[in-house]
Amino acid sequence: MLLARRKLKLETERMTLRSPLHNDFRAWVALRSTSREFLTPWEPAWSPDHLSRKAFSNRVYWANRSINAGTALPLFLIRREDQMLLGAITLDNIRRGPAMAGTLGYWTGETFSRRGYMREAIETVVHYAFTHLELSRIEAACLPENTPSRRLLERSGFKYEGVAQSYLEIDGRWRTHVLYAALRGDRRGKTSVS
Repeated sequence: MLLARRKLKLETERMTLRSPLHNDFRAWVALRSTSREFLTPWEPAWSPDHLSRKAFSNRVYWANRSINAGTALPLFLIRREDQMLLGAITLDNIRRGPAMAGTLGYWTGETFSRRGYMREAIETVVHYAFTHLELSRIEAACLPENTPSRRLLERSGFKYEGVAQSYLEIDGRWRTHVLYAALRGDRRGKTSVS
């Protein structure tokens, strides 16, 4: 699955998950622009230069440094049949030592949502984190009212663990999030979102 640390590529049934490249800029801007109203209720506020080439280049440099340092896995979801950018998934804040954990974040373009792409990506990244990175715990958080994301996490094997007050600043306000986790060798019972 891992070709080289610098050229990280994970394969799913329909996609290649790989680190962002500078030549992804136009596809990324197009997808983020057309999905803006779909994404912004769930994300931190976009900076004024969010869609600029310079900001994207900084993302690419950060991605490469993070992968090489082993602190994060920022990956783009590329559909193999047509090389279309579908979204992104990041395993961030990778902690070693007694924690052996990381935090999962993701987004998908509106036209590609609810087609199973993100579930494929989550399951692949979690498997990689448990088997290749030897992590023990993967955490994720979302807004309580984001029922599609909560269901996605639960269908991907994550279990509800609680609430974090003022967890992230979303749209200019500190927002409470619900917390989920997947554990290697999890034996906890199933949970479900009503």
